[in-house]
Amino acid sequence: MEPIWRPSPDMVRDSNLTRFVQTLRARGELAAGSDGVPLPYGILHEWSIRNRERFWRATADFCGLTADGFDSSTCTGLDRMAPPDPVLGPAWFSGTQLNFAENLLRFRDDATAVISWNESGRQQRLTFAELAGEVSRIATALRDMGVGVGDRVAGFMPNIPETIIAMLATTTLGAVWSSCSPDFGVQGLLDRFGQITPKVLICADGYRYSGKAIDCLARVRDIAQRIPSIQHVIIVPYLAERLDPSSVPRAVRWDSLRRCGDAPVFVRMPFDHPVYIMYSSGTTGLPKCMVHGAGGTLLQHLKELVLHTDLKRSDRIFYFTTCGWMMWNWMVSSLAVAATVVLYDGSPLHPAPDVLWNLLQEERVTVFGTSAKYLALSEKAGLEPKTSHDLTSLRAILSTGSPLADHSYDYVYDQVKGDVHLASISGGTDIISCFALGNPTAPVYRGELQCRGLGMQVQVFDAAANAVSETPGELVCTGTFPSMPIYFWNDADGSRYRTAYFDYFPGVWRHGDWAELTAHDGVIIYGRSDATLNPGGVRIGTAEIYRQVERLPEVIESVAVGQELGEGAHGDVRIVLFVRLREGVTMSDELVQKIKAHIRINTTPLHVPKVVVQIADIPRTISGKITEIAVREVIHGRPVTNIEALANPASLDLFRGLPELELPG
Repeated sequence: MEPIWRPSPDMVRDSNLTRFVQTLRARGELAAGSDGVPLPYGILHEWSIRNRERFWRATADFCGLTADGFDSSTCTGLDRMAPPDPVLGPAWFSGTQLNFAENLLRFRDDATAVISWNESGRQQRLTFAELAGEVSRIATALRDMGVGVGDRVAGFMPNIPETIIAMLATTTLGAVWSSCSPDFGVQGLLDRFGQITPKVLICADGYRYSGKAIDCLARVRDIAQRIPSIQHVIIVPYLAERLDPSSVPRAVRWDSLRRCGDAPVFVRMPFDHPVYIMYSSGTTGLPKCMVHGAGGTLLQHLKELVLHTDLKRSDRIFYFTTCGWMMWNWMVSSLAVAATVVLYDGSPLHPAPDVLWNLLQEERVTVFGTSAKYLALSEKAGLEPKTSHDLTSLRAILSTGSPLADHSYDYVYDQVKGDVHLASISGGTDIISCFALGNPTAPVYRGELQCRGLGMQVQVFDAAANAVSETPGELVCTGTFPSMPIYFWNDADGSRYRTAYFDYFPGVWRHGDWAELTAHDGVIIYGRSDATLNPGGVRIGTAEIYRQVERLPEVIESVAVGQELGEGAHGDVRIVLFVRLREGVTMSDELVQKIKAHIRINTTPLHVPKVVVQIADIPRTISGKITEIAVREVIHGRPVTNIEALANPASLDLFRGLPELELPG
């Protein structure tokens, strides 16, 4: 296969990754190379996993980590892949003291730190100096409210500058930040915030989506009354300037909090001190509360932003995300590089389908992060940003959330920009980072993630735990890494942690993705392991089907599940494909045959669904990911245990009692 894109020699020469290699060679960590000949990435990756402690120390030095005692700190237990444990390990850089917010606020000048947009256009700009001043003001208020080291502050916020300020103010004090986007319902918030017992709730009075103003205060009142630990509520007047906070118990306005000096007072804590609590999707039960450490999160984000994304101070980075998705946390860490962070709050398709492309043009964004679904929808909508917008500044597009289909690679290079670095990335909330992602010095191959992350000992295992290549299997990580959760909340003996990742292959992190290592040492993600299809005993990733069916002009999106054929079928399943069609298109026998033929020609006969059903809506999590498991449970008459995790739970009713799913006999 030929690459669809190659970096120019200038891009390779001037990249952070090349400078990092030169630094390692100057320190004697790597053998000297020939002038002008880049080090093959595979050699660097192999060195990084064989010398994990040295690699992460070098990364911290190169990226300018601010900390006390880093040079003399110790790492223990790195050779034992298991949940972190004070005796057994792994323990990274014990003896180091740092503050997460201090690293993100180490620049205090008049360069632009944050730009925010919503559906009405640009709303606000903050310089680094102004950002630090606001953080100091809110940190002082939180301290006056009794927030200290280890306390939890919960954010129920839109993606606006105040959310960043609140997170930085919280972590300035050594407290722990946890956030949910404002489209969560009351039960979803109780399932999450109720577990971690926050002392303070920071929220907005509402948000806007698709031109509608949506009130949040009724939900805020409810959760403030039902979570006894909440002692104070701070309300940001986002919708109404004349907001009266008296309707919410123990509430004050954000803008009423007193001003103070411009210099935040940072509390330095151990390397693995908690900084974030993140949540699993919760579609199969109460969400897991994953606690991430300050040092590991920061170090991993710096590696991915600086080395894999080539982020520099001159960059402007925008990721379309809510503050309930880990990509928000990842994007905000760009402040540590002094890049400008661009925010957007609202629908990506309102007031027009090209609103995000307008933002990229107006703000001269250099790094654009989005979901694979958004790129597919842009293609379906016939958008051609290459000719309609000035994207001269754009040098990189990042995609995640689901596997990026082959045709989306073609769309980006044909209709968006021919010389852009397209990096499909994959990891998860569990590690608040990536297992596989981009490489600015290497070619891009259609359908592939470019590389495994530096310092990440990622492999693909077959059912017998043998490492395999060029054949699908379970994505695993066989070596420790700093951004592993430091623990799960309310999991004193670590049993839930071990069950989540280490029971399937003992001593190996099994991530739950069905994947393949390619001949180029890239990675293909086929979907979630627990959603793979198994007709005739052959495992098929759902993304293999989606890649084909969603190329058809009649189809907007689809979801495929395996329908159990009953006891007499010895556990066999048949593939059922649900498709959401373009407005005005209805399912016909001809369209069913067209869909099946297209899948058969481009995959194998086993991939062809036995049943194709038109559906009006497809369930997805609040972070926008389609949930095959919920659909599978509904068609079998089994309960979906936590519908509060879904953005559109009413869609489940569309899958109940469908005559097309009645089994013969």
